[in-house]
Amino acid sequence: MAVTATSISQNGRYEPFFLQVSRDQISWHKTAYVSGYNGDVDTAVETIWPSGGVLTLPSAAAVLTVSSGSASDAAAGTGARTVFINGLNASYNEISETVILNGQTAVNTVNSYLRIQSMYVATAGSGLTAVGIIYIGTGTVTTGVPATIYSSIAIGDNATQVGSWTVPAGYTAYITAGGASCGDAAATTHVSVSLVVTDTSGVARVLATVALSNSVASFDFILPMAVPEKTTIETRAIGSAVNNHVAAYFQIVYILNDATL
Repeated sequence: MAVTATSISQNGRYEPFFLQVSRDQISWHKTAYVSGYNGDVDTAVETIWPSGGVLTLPSAAAVLTVSSGSASDAAAGTGARTVFINGLNASYNEISETVILNGQTAVNTVNSYLRIQSMYVATAGSGLTAVGIIYIGTGTVTTGVPATIYSSIAIGDNATQVGSWTVPAGYTAYITAGGASCGDAAATTHVSVSLVVTDTSGVARVLATVALSNSVASFDFILPMAVPEKTTIETRAIGSAVNNHVAAYFQIVYILNDATL
């Protein structure tokens, strides 16, 4: 006999609200956990993501290309075979698809994307991991690398570690927690890590900053930080010297606005 797993709150007892949200038991509430890593932050501002530099945000929705730095990441290869993509369309609504890889040869997406929220390796060959870096972007693809990179999956991760996420249309996001860490071999470098928001005007504003030196710090939001629809939340860092390893994350609950019900 099948048993339905219900929330204990449905029986008049207490269960933490955020656990109920994660269990999809609270209508119109969704969650996102965004993690980024940059293994070489230098003395200019960079997004916390594997590809370095500041992440480019597309100005318009477009069909994108997916490719790998290795020929082994292909439908019959030993590496990654398919990649699942989460993103937003021209109207900032959530869309997704699965793409079959063809090694270093570009494969077009079916959807047109304005933002890439995340990607992960859905299926793989005998190696059970991507052999090359997997890219999504636009422009000429050279040995698997597009001219403009919008997101990437580093070797060994099988999922994006890109510290950027955009609030879908009709929702308000609430940043409930975040944190950052950094390290350098000499233990003398100082790194500043910021949460930055960019709205549809293209103007980027700093919400919060922590300063680190071979250490860990938290973004503490006792009152969750509200971020309106169509706004991109991004983690960025800058070092006082070169060659810093920086990681950061933020956690979000995004809630459908009353006006859209």
